[in-house]
Amino acid sequence: MLLAALILATQAASPQGLSNLLTGQKSASPAAAVPEDPLKRDTPRSAIYALLESCHSGNFQIAMQYLDLHKIAAGDRTAEGPERAKELCSLLDRNPQFEVDQLSDSPQGNQQDLLAPDVDSLATFQLKGQAIALQMQHETLQGRRVWLVSADSVARIPQLNALAGESAFEKKLPEWLVRITLVETPLWTWIALVLLALLLSLVSRLLSRAAIAIVTPIVKRYAKSMQAYRLEAFTEPLRLLLSVAVFRTCLEFLAVSALLRTYLLNLIALLVVLGVTSLAMRIVDVISDRVASRLDPRQRALSYSVLPLFGRFVKICLFCVAVLIVLERWGYPTSTIIAGVGVGGLAIALAAQKTIENLFGSISVILDRPVLVGDFCKFGAQLGTVEDIGLRSTRLRTLDRTLVTIPNSVFSTMTLENYARRDRMWFHPKLELRRDVSPEQIRQMMRAIQQVLGEDPRVDATGVPVRFVSIAQQSFDIEVFAYVLTADYNEYLRVQTELLLKIMDAAAKLQVGFAVPIQEAVVSTHELDTSPG
Repeated sequence: MLLAALILATQAASPQGLSNLLTGQKSASPAAAVPEDPLKRDTPRSAIYALLESCHSGNFQIAMQYLDLHKIAAGDRTAEGPERAKELCSLLDRNPQFEVDQLSDSPQGNQQDLLAPDVDSLATFQLKGQAIALQMQHETLQGRRVWLVSADSVARIPQLNALAGESAFEKKLPEWLVRITLVETPLWTWIALVLLALLLSLVSRLLSRAAIAIVTPIVKRYAKSMQAYRLEAFTEPLRLLLSVAVFRTCLEFLAVSALLRTYLLNLIALLVVLGVTSLAMRIVDVISDRVASRLDPRQRALSYSVLPLFGRFVKICLFCVAVLIVLERWGYPTSTIIAGVGVGGLAIALAAQKTIENLFGSISVILDRPVLVGDFCKFGAQLGTVEDIGLRSTRLRTLDRTLVTIPNSVFSTMTLENYARRDRMWFHPKLELRRDVSPEQIRQMMRAIQQVLGEDPRVDATGVPVRFVSIAQQSFDIEVFAYVLTADYNEYLRVQTELLLKIMDAAAKLQVGFAVPIQEAVVSTHELDTSPG
């Protein structure tokens, strides 16, 4: 078993292995696989990322291998190649609109643009009113398909570098602030980034509090039940999002290198997702409070267990979605992660089948609301009062004061008769009169009963409330059909007692007796003959 688990873990460790494991396909043999390019020129994004890393590490001999140099004379390539690579990296570092992550990460490149299938856009430079574009070309090199900066673009690099130069702002700064660099980013840019972060930490607090102050009167007008501390909880997410928005805007005007810009943009993406997720989680809290405040008093027990559970579940889902968005933004294969989570979720679901059944049973009971806490109901063949509706089971107190616990997966499928939901109660006694009562006495008795019912405002006696229903073997049967206008069982018992006593008074006044079951006994005076035969 351990060996089998190890084999499965090894297969699932790679995206291809996990895909084969899920689809049931066999892995391709190593001989059939196309060898990867050691310089990572398989996609436009990976090629430019590796080019920038080589330049920033000072290895321009490697960096030149990402350029198509065939328009440069063979004898000049060794000298000009590294210089062109250095100039290209400098151009990309100084272009605030350039983002490595905007390049295609597919071996086929971006097939949705208007360029040729083997051509992808690298960057566009706006210099002195001119728009100069650099492109990448998909070429075959030593039996491999690789992406290189096109030969035409390589030829434009010196012209672009001459037009770009230092910005007017940098020319006014002390030379050492521009000359000293860290991650190919001038020192003045680092100082500006630090000052900007400090400034935003102060200003964003004021802006977020101002936004809350503006929104508070509106919220209090349309959502009076919202608690003040819930509204204050929105301050930090708003502060974070405002800070990130301003920082992202200011980043366009700072001389940040392409690689550092990539790192900062990834960090900004993380912070934006974090801020939006935090904001969404606080909205979930507000909705939970709103739902809890509108619950029936008998459902308040749910607000202490079920609502927080659902709130946490929604928050976990939001967190998982946020993680996937960030990983997708950072270039990780989220489809493989989702597939792995799906396999793990299936295993957990199989192991916790009964628990999940009870959970969904509780959801069914909560949403359908056939009974509430405190309701008196009939479940199966038993009667009892609902004391608690939990996540796993429902507890009921029977008439003999025993406590019955029923799993929600079973309780949700039972036939439930809820007596607490009655809007009125049925009063239907059957009166059995003696056989010696005359027809006239029966008529008078029926009128007297109808008068008793009609004079009581607590009784609905519409229709035919008193009926002569049968001539039985030992009695004449009169049936009463009326409703007592109350949902309280104790009140019903009091009204029923009064009505029955008044009916008995009417019967006594009319000298009408009620039938009593008669048993006839025959006594024999002869001795029992016990002789044989």
